[in-house]
Amino acid sequence: MFGPFSIDTIFPAFPAIGADLGADATAMQQTISVYLVAYALMSIVHGPLSDAIGRRRVILGGLVVFVLASVGCALSTDLVTLLVFRALQGLSAGVGLIVGRAVIRDVLHGDDAQRLMSQVSMIFGIAPAIAPIIGGWLLGWGRWPLIFWFLVAFSLVLLVVCWFRLPETHPREARSSLRPSRLLGDYAAIALNPRFQRVAAAGAFNFSALFLYIASTPVFVLEVLRLDERQFAWFFVPMIGGMMLGAWCSGRAAGRISGTRLANIGFACSGLAMAANLLYNLAIDQPSVPWAVLPMALNSFGIALVFPILTLRVLDMYPRQRGSASSLQAFTGLVLNALAAGVLSPLVSHHPMRLAMASAGFMLVGWMFWRWECARGGPTPSPVPHPARLEPTDQM
Repeated sequence: MFGPFSIDTIFPAFPAIGADLGADATAMQQTISVYLVAYALMSIVHGPLSDAIGRRRVILGGLVVFVLASVGCALSTDLVTLLVFRALQGLSAGVGLIVGRAVIRDVLHGDDAQRLMSQVSMIFGIAPAIAPIIGGWLLGWGRWPLIFWFLVAFSLVLLVVCWFRLPETHPREARSSLRPSRLLGDYAAIALNPRFQRVAAAGAFNFSALFLYIASTPVFVLEVLRLDERQFAWFFVPMIGGMMLGAWCSGRAAGRISGTRLANIGFACSGLAMAANLLYNLAIDQPSVPWAVLPMALNSFGIALVFPILTLRVLDMYPRQRGSASSLQAFTGLVLNALAAGVLSPLVSHHPMRLAMASAGFMLVGWMFWRWECARGGPTPSPVPHPARLEPTDQM
């Protein structure tokens, strides 16, 4: 949760931070893109590092760095300093999501893994829903640095809990080497695998349809919907409600509905949401709640159905390099999210129809990659007791 917290809690404070640091809305948008670029670059390290030295050490180390980075953000007095510490937050925040996925697959398999991944998605979904609400409350009680002090306290609690409660799930005998040649070889084998490329792209583009709205939230909520800093819940609660309901349905469907069929249902829900969003923006001149946010709830529901299926499919391709596979999958999505936040969002966020069209385009591309995978992909390989090699069926 501390990854999305570090993005979403500061949304209500964008105008206040910009006023204090002399930054306009476009410059403030870079606090998101800088964070995501750093997150993406470090994401290719977290996974293989956890494959080599263990999951627990990497998670604890990331939390320590995140605490220090959040202190730096709270004490920043100019935009450049804030961006530096935001980048440091991004370098450390990925351990929760990336290494956490590998932990799940270390201990569970098949339908059980899908159920737990879905439960984690529900917990993960709480953060974006409550983070901007907390940010708005904190902004009402004090100045914007209070939000970063909240992140310091939250991550310190996580550090203590993980120190005493998180076991090591990746035993020494299963760990890989940290030799650069070995790491590069593993990454090349994964990145050049067409099946990995299709599945990772399907998930990345599908989620970016939603993330484009998340990145555009300060403008969309405050200017387009004409709400105030304490009304971000109008956007986030329906969206995350849909995501949590989808994650719950995914867990309940494990073992009853095939993964491929469940993913197809998820993409269908997202497609219906995109169509409804486009029609709504064509029909009205001024978007308003609740109608402007209801399509996002249906879209997030569909994404939550798809996410566990695609993630487990990637992790099952590489039983001995799950950390590396999780890293590259996250890297694919994060690079696309960073481009959406830093490049596309400033161009479309002020124009509801353009924003809806760009979001629909992302979703359509993700669905096309999924259909390609369904047409060309073979069965997901089962875990094996020796280092995974790319078999002919894995390279289709």
